[in-house]
Amino acid sequence: MRSIFIKICQLTSVIVLFTTILSSSVLAQSEGAILGTWFNTEKSAKIEIIQNGSEFMGKIIWLEPEGNGSETILDSENSDPKLRKRPIMGLTILQGLKYGNGIWKDGKIYDPESGKTYSCELKLKNNKVLEVKGYLGFSWVGRTVEWTKAN
Repeated sequence: MRSIFIKICQLTSVIVLFTTILSSSVLAQSEGAILGTWFNTEKSAKIEIIQNGSEFMGKIIWLEPEGNGSETILDSENSDPKLRKRPIMGLTILQGLKYGNGIWKDGKIYDPESGKTYSCELKLKNNKVLEVKGYLGFSWVGRTVEWTKAN
């Protein structure tokens, strides 16, 4: 009887160890799933999302040319007059995002079109679509857009 109990304990330990290893590898896969380059909703910009320590951030790495394409697009709508002359290309628009339970949250997103910064969270809809929610105050009051993975 004692040997059966020992075998059950050993089997349970193996199952728990296997489950722990499997879940940690799934968590690591999920956490980095947003890394890479994404088109904004209008496909007028590409945003590269990277991980910096435990936080995720994103910067604009490509903009659709306006007019003849020779002009530098500036952050002209920024609420801070000192920042209105900075180029949008290379601008960090996502910062401070932390991963937890399938959502990247507690971050900020800057909208160069309005010059405003919002709280934000990201959620993968699937491998090719990222839901980006910007909000003031409560996350259930805000605007959600979809970004698509760039190849």
